[in-house]
Amino acid sequence: MSAGAQSINGAGATFPYPIYSKWFSEYNRIHPEVKINYQSIGSGGGIRQVSDGIVDFGASARFKTMHIPTVLGAIVPVYNLPGINKELNFSGDVIADIYLNKITNWNDPRIAKDNPGINLPNQPILAVYRSDGSGTTYIFTDFLSKVSSEWATKVGRNTSVRWRAGIGQKGNEGVAGMVRQAPYAFGYVELIFAAHTRMTFGTVKNQAGSFIKASTDSVTAAAAASAKNIPTDFRVSITNAPGAGSYPIASFTWLLVPTVSRDAAKTSAFADFLKWMLDHGESEAAAQSYAPLPKQLQDAVRQAVLRVH
Repeated sequence: MSAGAQSINGAGATFPYPIYSKWFSEYNRIHPEVKINYQSIGSGGGIRQVSDGIVDFGASARFKTMHIPTVLGAIVPVYNLPGINKELNFSGDVIADIYLNKITNWNDPRIAKDNPGINLPNQPILAVYRSDGSGTTYIFTDFLSKVSSEWATKVGRNTSVRWRAGIGQKGNEGVAGMVRQAPYAFGYVELIFAAHTRMTFGTVKNQAGSFIKASTDSVTAAAAASAKNIPTDFRVSITNAPGAGSYPIASFTWLLVPTVSRDAAKTSAFADFLKWMLDHGESEAAAQSYAPLPKQLQDAVRQAVLRVH
């Protein structure tokens, strides 16, 4: 590697991997002396590797360190119902009770109530969940904890939880693969993964009582509705946000930047990337099924980036 060249290593959540992969590749074309490598090993693994000093930065949907928000995304309910290609509606408490093993059949009256006119099958639901430590699971269980007091008490929110029903699979690929191959399966994956693999996913009832489909617009609406409550360290949950158009299982994703630099040259190079991300990368988010940071928040993040040195 030439003098002054930098190889920066990171690891973390699968949630932002598609947009990060694109950004890092584009940045390398413009700045060939800087190569940023990112392993999408899940939030749990990323947190451990950042904490142990194995990598230079991490990425997650939640971690107690310096957070740099990058984009917004969504988690969507996916399902495999033979003969039914319609978009189903799901209330949050219904989703919680599927994973609490209280709703076990597709034709349960509570699912039927949300989906009038659809002939739901009298078949058991195979619930599928992430078996690895996952920011996706944190967002999903954070939402369930807000809409189901029983879920909050018995299971709670975390990157890994003790599930009460279903079968675990590793990564979005594992959950999606199981849902695709198993008739009557139900699971959760990131919006970008569902969109790019053309999976059927349903709408989710929001705080205002509307069934909302995940999209860049509905995720942006959730962020806008929460904008006044975003703290200076940017750590905030926007699940179950108010507003008629807000998608309820939405979240920021963050880059985890160590506050104490182990390599000043690497840190400086990474700070330059962050500035490029805000100036150029955000405009590419929507094409990747993410929502860009609201402008007001971008301006605040620019100030935070000045502390990365």
